[in-house]
Order: sequence, then structure tokens, then C-alpha cells
Amino acid sequence: MSDKSYLSLPFFGDAHRELEQRLDAWATASLAVDHSDTDAACRALVRQLGEAGWLRYCVPAAYGGALETLDSRSLCLLRETLARHDGLADFAFAMQGLGSGAITLAGSDAVRERYLPRVARGEAIAAFALSEPDAGSDVAAMQCRAVLDGDHYVIDGEKTWISNGGIADFYCVFARTGEAPGARGISAFVVDADTPGLTIAERIDVMAPHPLATLRFENCRVPVGARLGEAGQGFKVAMMTLDIFRASVAAASLGFGRAALDEALARAIARPMFGGVLADLQLTQAAIGDMATAIDSAALLTYRAAWLRDVAGVRTTREAAMAKMVATENAQQVIDRAVQMFGGLGVKVGTRVESLYREIRSLRIYEGATEVQKLIIARETLAQHRA
Repeated sequence: MSDKSYLSLPFFGDAHRELEQRLDAWATASLAVDHSDTDAACRALVRQLGEAGWLRYCVPAAYGGALETLDSRSLCLLRETLARHDGLADFAFAMQGLGSGAITLAGSDAVRERYLPRVARGEAIAAFALSEPDAGSDVAAMQCRAVLDGDHYVIDGEKTWISNGGIADFYCVFARTGEAPGARGISAFVVDADTPGLTIAERIDVMAPHPLATLRFENCRVPVGARLGEAGQGFKVAMMTLDIFRASVAAASLGFGRAALDEALARAIARPMFGGVLADLQLTQAAIGDMATAIDSAALLTYRAAWLRDVAGVRTTREAAMAKMVATENAQQVIDRAVQMFGGLGVKVGTRVESLYREIRSLRIYEGATEVQKLIIARETLAQHRA
């Protein structure tokens, strides 16, 4: 049983504690999906999460959501709990939120009404299409273009490393529209997966399997009404979306880290070693001390960022970057220690710590690699000092 003492922290209200308890009980009793076919597993998980009502936390109440507005603490608790149970379930939940977040923040009423209720019910799979072959961390360098032609935009270019690529029903796509140089000349659009001119150029296999693809746009026409926000405001929309969901990446890392610590504790107590058990050794105890402290420190940063957004109502670019950086890096260290405690079994395919080792690695990269988070933290800290 994972340590849940963090739920008593003043970051949370009773509704948050009750939410975590309900999801934990549901996941323990109901979350069982065959992972042998990753695409089918993700589709099944989205349906299951939708039918159980968990995806309602990804959209506002006006469009079928559970709460009036997106609540960062709820999103974080949901991701941490799901990640502790099943990494692919966390992925399926997270992408419904990230993939539709730009619509929630900047879509017209008509666009929101068309997509968000289906996202909440698990009837439509969402995706966030920002990265390109030569524009990942440096979003302002994107080359995909959208040219205004009458009452349509014509999109040409590529997007890659797109989660849910190949199974999504729609994509929130960011493309250069040229209102100004760099980041100020990017706009956002919602593009249905069956739109002529949009094709899946490549499916990408990664160490922790999930749907991933390169998208190609060739003379892909979308109506002006599919634009999310004003022309030239796409970079702002993307950063606002990431500010919300970046903290939830930290929370997923916490879930993976807690699962690894649980596995390590059970192993240390049960594994015979030199006339006692593994837990009797001081080196093991030192490792456990490091692991527990790494998780708790990451949790404080994660839920501070979520609380500041929800309650203080402040911009949390810096705090979310800190949480994401520390939580993902700490979870990687915790999981590595757990693998070490398992010895040879730790690298055997099919053990939980082996799957956690693969699952955590990408979280240190996506939604801004650790190195990018350091730059964000430094930039925001310098700006605050100058102000």
C-alpha cells in the first residue's frame, strides 16, 4: 500500500481526497486491459475511463466536465493514481486532457461543443500536434505552414513525436501563419483525422509502447472556424496548455516513483540476505531513505504548482517547470534504485520495476526536456529579479 500521507497536506480539500480514494478503488477493481496490442489497449482505456466518468475532469462542466473549470490538483491526483496502477492508463487519460486543452482554452463555443463532450465521454481520442523534425524544444522554429485561402487555411508540413498519432480522432495542430516573426506568427487549429491531405507518414515504436506517429500535411484544407484563438496567438495557446499539463507530468512521475518504492520495500523486507533480509543492510536503508525523500520533495513542488494555479490564480510557468524537472529526475533515480534492489529480476521483462524503468524515461523528455525546464526556470527567475 502506497504512503498517502501527502493527501493530508493543506494543498488539498476534502473533494480532492475523496477523488483519489474513489479512483484508487476503481483502478484496483476495474483497471485490467490487455497491453499486447497498444492501439487497441489505448482505445479500450479511453472508453473505460470515459464510461467511468474520469475523463470528465479533462474538460469544463459546460461541455460535460466534472468541474466548472480545469482543476490542476484534480488532474495531478488522477494522473499520479493512474500511473501508480498502470502507465498506459495514465497516458490515455493525460492525452485526453492535453489533446483537447487548446480547445478548452481558445476554441469557439461551436468548436468546444463539437469536441469536448465527446472527449469527456471517451468517444473521441484527442492529440496535441506541436513538435516537428527540427522544432521540438525550440517551438518557434517550426516550419509547418498554414496559408489563408478564402474561408479556409491550407496546411503543409510535418509534425512528429505526436502521441495518439494514428488513433486520434482529431489533432490540435500548430502551424506558422506569418503574422510576425518567430513565435508571434504561429496559429492553432483543430484538424479532424479524416481531413483530406492529412496522412500518417510513420508510426514510431518507443521503449514504453504507446501510439506515436509522424503526421504529414499536404494541401490540407481546414475552415477558418477551426482556428483556436486569434491568428498569431498559437504559441501563447500552446504555452498556456503546457502550463496546465506540465505539472501533471510531474504527478505521473510521482505515481511511477511511488510504485517503484512500494516494490522495493516489499522486496527488501522479503528477500533473504546474509542470515537476515535485504532491509537489514545499512546500504539498503540508505537507499530507501534517499528514495522516500526524493518522492516527498517532488510531491511538494508538484502540488505547490497545482495549488498556486487553482487557488492563488497565478501564472505558474516557473513552478510547473520546477515540478516537472525535479519529479521526473527524482523518479528516474528512485526507479533505478528499485531495479538495483531486485538484482537480475529487476531487468527481467515483465516485472513491474522493469516496466517502470522504461516508462519513466520519456517523461524526462516530453513536454519540455529537463534541460529546457532549467532554461525556463532561469528565465523566469531572472525576469522576477529584474522586475
